[in-house]
Amino acid sequence: MNTDQIHNPTSIRILLVDDHTVLRQGLRDLLGRQDGLTIVAEANNGQEAVELFRKHRPDILLTDIEMPLMDGITALAAIRTEYPDARGILLTMHAREGDILRGMRAGAMGYLLKDAPLDTLLAAIHAVAIGQHWVAPEIGAKLAVRMVGAELTPREIEVLQQLAQGKSNQDIATALTMSEGTVKYHINHLLQKLGAADRTQAVLTALKRGFAYLA
Repeated sequence: MNTDQIHNPTSIRILLVDDHTVLRQGLRDLLGRQDGLTIVAEANNGQEAVELFRKHRPDILLTDIEMPLMDGITALAAIRTEYPDARGILLTMHAREGDILRGMRAGAMGYLLKDAPLDTLLAAIHAVAIGQHWVAPEIGAKLAVRMVGAELTPREIEVLQQLAQGKSNQDIATALTMSEGTVKYHINHLLQKLGAADRTQAVLTALKRGFAYLA
């Protein structure tokens, strides 16, 4: 969805991405009235975002996370593979720890809740535009708490996702091509890292934090 505009060359050029049309249009109208900002294009999913980024090379990718076809974090990671200096700000309705960590690994420089005040959003845009990071305080607090504990390994996250689907140790071993002993080893470490007493509590904690999703 292309929305080229005549813009001041000193403006911060933004690619806006959100699958909710009303929210995206509202944000476009709001930011479009601000001096020094130009919305150069809009997309309603991550695949479009990657294509439009290649075409317009904006200063900032401002994107929702949860979208069809390709989510915002995956889109940002794909863009930064081609353009390592690309700067992205993630917008979300939920401050889930798993998404926060995934976003940071993908190279996000900003992370804000969608209900953030306009002045907060503008501050984030201007900070990221000059190469600074901006994380909303409530999200930073969650991240700080998460980083206090040991970080889950990719393999542990895979085991968690299998647990969230209600699979037995034998089923997990088959699905992930490992022995049942190795599955038990990973589960024991998961319980310790998540501070969980049993598998059920581990899954509930994982779902809450965004490390696992119900099918």
